[in-house]
Amino acid sequence: MSNRVFFFDTTLRDGEQSPGATMNLQEKLRIAHQLEVLGVDIMEAGFPASSQGDFESVQRIARQAKSIQVAGLCRCMDSDIDRCWEAVKDAKNPRIHTFLSTSPLHMKYKLRKDPEVVLQMIEAGVRRCAGYTDNVEFSAEDASRSERDFLCRVVETAIKAGATTINLPDTVGYAQPQEFADLIRYVIENTPNSDKAIFSVHCHNDLGLAVANTLAALSVGARQAEVTISGIGERAGNAALEELAMALRVRKDYYGLEHGIVTEQLYPSCRLLSMTIGQPIPNNKAIVGANAFAHESGIHQDGMLKNRETYEIMTPQSVGRNESNLVIGKHSGRNAVRNKLDSLSIGSLSEEQFEQVFNAIKALADKKKTIHDEDIEALVVGEVYRMPDSFKLLSVSVQSSTENMPAIAAAAIEVKGEVKRNAGFGVGPVDAVFNVIAELLGRNPELERFAINAITGGTDAQGEVTVTLAENGLTATGRASHHDILTSCAKAYVDAMNRLVRKEKDENY
Repeated sequence: MSNRVFFFDTTLRDGEQSPGATMNLQEKLRIAHQLEVLGVDIMEAGFPASSQGDFESVQRIARQAKSIQVAGLCRCMDSDIDRCWEAVKDAKNPRIHTFLSTSPLHMKYKLRKDPEVVLQMIEAGVRRCAGYTDNVEFSAEDASRSERDFLCRVVETAIKAGATTINLPDTVGYAQPQEFADLIRYVIENTPNSDKAIFSVHCHNDLGLAVANTLAALSVGARQAEVTISGIGERAGNAALEELAMALRVRKDYYGLEHGIVTEQLYPSCRLLSMTIGQPIPNNKAIVGANAFAHESGIHQDGMLKNRETYEIMTPQSVGRNESNLVIGKHSGRNAVRNKLDSLSIGSLSEEQFEQVFNAIKALADKKKTIHDEDIEALVVGEVYRMPDSFKLLSVSVQSSTENMPAIAAAAIEVKGEVKRNAGFGVGPVDAVFNVIAELLGRNPELERFAINAITGGTDAQGEVTVTLAENGLTATGRASHHDILTSCAKAYVDAMNRLVRKEKDENY
């Protein structure tokens, strides 16, 4: 058996299903590029049959990809499979990933099918996939709660029909490590043709065991791990790519397994995702959190000064947290900025995009003393990877007081070439800003989520704001960063409005 583990990243499919993690096309293309830089083997680009927008994004990603395998997800249905192939067929190495539930619970209540009918559906679906490509993956949804012997029949049927990768997911994060390892071992040993496929696992984190269950499965013969950057995904998320990659790298002595992940790209990848979806990396997040290499205890600090390995099992540099001496400011030239962008793995910009970022850096440098790496990353996400907007914030002004008086806000917004202005009140400055913009645009969305995060330290730090709005059954999340926090709030609210409008257009497509 090979000791090579293949990393299958589903950030753009399962990860994007995480609340508030929706990405537009440009953002998905940027993440897709970074996954190639990171060394991921297979990228699941989306669920083409779910919407026209998802189909188009999977198709664009497939055409952009260089060497990475590009997979699309589809149900075990002819129409889904055909749509999936149409989306991924232009990739250099396309994969069709089809699935069907196999647990008694799912078959009875979700599918409402007898086990024998489910086997027939699997045989027909996988055979249809194999008619398009020999790179076919079949997933037995809710495998961890499936009956073992039936699961063996499912796997045997799928392999006979043409599946070359078999995925046994812990769909609801129910399994325990030893129990899951026993299941994977049992299926491999008791399926007659198991040697003709690579076994994969897709573990959810409902009990906080996604990475542990994945490692347990790899230790007994699974050789593909399905993961997401920072572990984002449905409910409590998926196995975190960065945690699994470093566990296998740091404890190679224990697992004896190899992988192709460029670990120095882990932090840049997690940071890019964080900036894209507007969800900060928790300080105590393993591998990439701000505290992962921080030491406050005097005993720990003393040990570190004597020998770093006393309290660090890996170096910051090994996960991409290199310190740079190149300071970017208002006097920096284009070469210095290009060098900085390259060091942050943001080197794939067109000349026009680079000029956008360069001018934005210059403008920001006139307003704050120190430009941090995180500031530059925020500018790239905010200035470059955006879709055309229906509304553009031109200016905002806010007056607030500690007295028992309402806050006053005024805003100017460009709507289809026309500049509209309005002023109004709120119980506080943020409420006033949101009220004025909503009234000016003639909308009345519900504010579902509002979060502020300082991108860097210091009183002149950029404020990163995330706003989620709901209206007419649709939700959209807007994000923005600015050195003035109220301007950032206004920009994020307008961004959410723009995304709502785009979703409405997609619904009416």
